[in-house]
Amino acid sequence: MPHRILGVIPARYASSRFPGKALAAFAGKTIIQHVYERSSRCPLLDELIIATDDQRIREAAERFGAAVRLTRSDHPSGTDRVAEVAASSEAEIIVNIQGDEPLIEPAAIEAAARALLESSPAPMATLKKRIVNLQEFTNPNVVKVVTDHSGHALYFSRSPVPYDLTGEAVHYKHIGLYVYRREFLLQYSKLRVGPLERAERLEQLRALENGYRIRVIETEYESLGVDTPDDLRRVEKIYRESQSG
Repeated sequence: MPHRILGVIPARYASSRFPGKALAAFAGKTIIQHVYERSSRCPLLDELIIATDDQRIREAAERFGAAVRLTRSDHPSGTDRVAEVAASSEAEIIVNIQGDEPLIEPAAIEAAARALLESSPAPMATLKKRIVNLQEFTNPNVVKVVTDHSGHALYFSRSPVPYDLTGEAVHYKHIGLYVYRREFLLQYSKLRVGPLERAERLEQLRALENGYRIRVIETEYESLGVDTPDDLRRVEKIYRESQSG
């Protein structure tokens, strides 16, 4: 019997750097509509839901025909919001799709989801992309990831890893799209927060510190999140260039 796969897009109105960004628009559509419509093209998703605690986002989503769930307002993270939706679903695999990436590639979602359809024993999966720009390697806002021979994460860090003086090592940045097995997602927020997660301020380290494996799939997808109005203008420029060929 095939696995049921649920995609969830957590979206909140509050944002310290860009309040209401989910409803900011370019090319005639809001960011959340772009994310929903592009994600819906992923052939593996059996269902796609926008999860929000804001009535304005809910009404906007319903206007363009999205399935939307109004969630609690006290969730500390998007992962917890996704888990609330997953708790009432029978889907076995849950994809957490960032609500601020209007140029999300359906193929990236599919690649991450397929990782848990394989024989990997990992309870969660994510993506990595090869770093070709030295500035990204040294930028603490670009999270780096190192993996073992079977493609499971060894560590995530804001520091340049692995250390390399020969130029032979290949470096990867983490792309923050997560896929979970349902049972693991429902207990994730209850796992103990360790010193590595606190030091790096990276939630995914909670899984590693508690002994769980994370399958990491390489992708060519370039994550373009919108955190500021300047980011929105940059994404709009890329979008228009892609539309003009």
